[in-house]
Amino acid sequence: MTLEGRRVLYISYNGMLEPLGQSQVLPYLRELSKIGVRFTLLSFERDAAFAPSGNDQREALRQRLAFENIEWHALRYHQTPSVPATAYDVIAGIRYARRLVKRNNLEMVHARSHIPATIGLALKKSLGLKLIFDIRGLMAEEYLDAGHWREGGIPHRLTKSIEGRVLAATDGVVTLTKRIWPIIKEWPGLRGRIVVHEVIPCCIDLEVFKFRASDREQRRRELALGDRFTVIYSGSIGSWYLSDKMADFFVALLKSRSDAHFLWLTPGDPKIVHDEMAARGISQSQYTVQRAASSEVPSYLSAGDAGIAFYKPGFSKLATSPVKVSEYLACGLPVVINAGIGDSDALIAGEGVGTLVQAFDMENYTRAAAALETFAAAPEQTRTLARDVAVRLFDLRTVGLDHYARLYGTVLASPDLSDQRKSSL
Repeated sequence: MTLEGRRVLYISYNGMLEPLGQSQVLPYLRELSKIGVRFTLLSFERDAAFAPSGNDQREALRQRLAFENIEWHALRYHQTPSVPATAYDVIAGIRYARRLVKRNNLEMVHARSHIPATIGLALKKSLGLKLIFDIRGLMAEEYLDAGHWREGGIPHRLTKSIEGRVLAATDGVVTLTKRIWPIIKEWPGLRGRIVVHEVIPCCIDLEVFKFRASDREQRRRELALGDRFTVIYSGSIGSWYLSDKMADFFVALLKSRSDAHFLWLTPGDPKIVHDEMAARGISQSQYTVQRAASSEVPSYLSAGDAGIAFYKPGFSKLATSPVKVSEYLACGLPVVINAGIGDSDALIAGEGVGTLVQAFDMENYTRAAAALETFAAAPEQTRTLARDVAVRLFDLRTVGLDHYARLYGTVLASPDLSDQRKSSL
């Protein structure tokens, strides 16, 4: 089915001026727009986007997107108090989106995560639009795992209730991992239903994220790395991201590679890293904390020899597709990651592109450090293998675009599936 001229409302609770919007929303929309989808994009932006400098950025992005046939509208994101603020955003989103649907004659809502899906549900019920629920994570389970909510408490029960209603009505579902789908499809709302489903991991632009020898030479010279074996962590620290456990691993690595260096590539507070490393007796000559613009990240990854990502374990992490892992592989880095994070167990074991840490203890750290020695012994072979896996599994165009285009075509061509039931199961 051709998607030329199909009119889709895309709703994101992440802002388009934020790194996540820039890397995990706009690239997909741009690629789908190239094959004819006409997007109306509605996002919720943080306060900074409405400050004087933010206004200029918003207008510049709005014009750029308009040139790419994407019509962008931004509402203000409200954070506190949590439940009332979110309810306010949902109501504001429904009212605003209804006007967009009628004005632009839209036919489908692509809701990125739970809050946009709540808005999408209202639009489906009142205006008859098709609905895609793009599940970026298990919202209720994430808050439980993080200790922010109590199971059975009002926020938890409300979220699961709305989630069930969305799942009962949606025409299509996206999950980030294969591992979570057998579980989700038995949840209230989906159990016994026929629904279009696609597994679409966090894909990246492989023209942006790639190993460049010139970048490696430049960044290693700037950071005075010499020939030291360099492990990189790229991303936020704190909360789900276990900087303390990654520092513990580095202690184990230093025992086998005294020349090792840890490059923390993070927008987070450097003091967190300094405190973790100092508590373990790691000198400042053995690590670097670097803030980098999004456009600079690929060049820093080219300077590394391995990428690391340790997450707080929990049931909700079965639904996680770490974009940093895709970026590491695209830049030729083998990956050190803890077990139980999305499809990473199968990725590491099946593709041989890294090593799994089964438990946060010195025995497992030592085993993982030894595995890195194998990759370090054949750097060119390692880079080629990692890149090949990224091309096959995480390419924005040949994986992300193809899967989303197939999903759009199937949902738009199908009758309303919300009331259909499996006849024999």
